[in-house]
Amino acid sequence: MNLMLWADDMHDDLLPVLGRLKAIGYDGVEVPVFDLDPAKWALWARRLDDAGLERTANHVIAPEFDPVSDDPAVRRAAYEHMLRVIDCCARVGATLLAGPHQVALGVFTGSGATAVQWSRSVEHIRRVAEYAAGANVLLTEEVVNRFELYHLNTLAQAIRFVDEVGHPNCRIHLDTFHANIEEKHPGQAIRSAGSRIGYVHISENDRGVPGSGHVPWDETFAALHDIGYDGWLTVESFGNGLPNLAAATKIWRPLFDSQDQVASQGFQFMKSKVAQYFA
Repeated sequence: MNLMLWADDMHDDLLPVLGRLKAIGYDGVEVPVFDLDPAKWALWARRLDDAGLERTANHVIAPEFDPVSDDPAVRRAAYEHMLRVIDCCARVGATLLAGPHQVALGVFTGSGATAVQWSRSVEHIRRVAEYAAGANVLLTEEVVNRFELYHLNTLAQAIRFVDEVGHPNCRIHLDTFHANIEEKHPGQAIRSAGSRIGYVHISENDRGVPGSGHVPWDETFAALHDIGYDGWLTVESFGNGLPNLAAATKIWRPLFDSQDQVASQGFQFMKSKVAQYFA
């Protein structure tokens, strides 16, 4: 379960949430890594261990750390920033870092990636993947819709990107919300990506309760089965109760009754689909 349904930073109020998620049946949580204080993440490693929850991590890139910037100083800062993020992931015991790290989120130039920007991004992620491998953190690059990012919008683009990065520690992060917008045939796209897919967000078309909307779930799970996917399935949903997250994710109306409803129903939905397609 992605904890950004409750918060964009780890704080003590999340402790009872962790207990409820474990009681529902979740094996792990996705933690937001934005505060880069190593001591904080050592504390949360112990707390998550005590809760019996494994973890992945999520991070997105701010404009001041854009790895495709024309300014060499910004590109250097982008790389150094990602090293700090990965160090925090390792400290908290996250096995995987998810999210789009190829470019800064929400920064647009008026066109798609140029050849120079693409090359800079590939080189940057290759270096980051090498460092992450040494920290035992898998780097997964998220495919994000065109309204939030201009770099990797489709799995076909992500296939080319990951293949050019050419590092075994760099794989694709599939998010069903974004795929529902950008992929003409999600099942075919997933099968084409195959073993390059290293992480999956289970996210409904409106970011609400998984299984309540029109994401092509049967097509998606059938394709994940066909490629032999055996990684995390992580519920990602956002509400309008937290102003910063609501603004960032463009959630202007209530999508569910409570966060616990999303967690409980999302878990049951995932379990039912896994039983249907992976049994």
